[in-house]
Amino acid sequence: MTSPATRVVVDQFAQNLVRARKRADLSQEEVAVRASVHRTEISQLERALRVARIDTLAKLAGALEISPGCLLEGISWEPGGITLGGFRPAPPSEAGK
Repeated sequence: MTSPATRVVVDQFAQNLVRARKRADLSQEEVAVRASVHRTEISQLERALRVARIDTLAKLAGALEISPGCLLEGISWEPGGITLGGFRPAPPSEAGK
């Protein structure tokens, strides 16, 4: 089962791949051959049924003659809001009044 956050990434990657392939005027089969992956993998990636590995991302970008970043457009990561602990001045105490 895919988490909702992962689903957003997979869907955006799929849209980017379809757009890049059509812009390059290539069929799924042509991209598969150029990227040395099976055509069904291209189909699954474009339908957001599969998550691309980093080596597949590089192969696809090379096959489409684009930078890998083009396939990641619209995908970003927001770091968590965790801060490190540390010493801070204590607020003035009521006892000193």
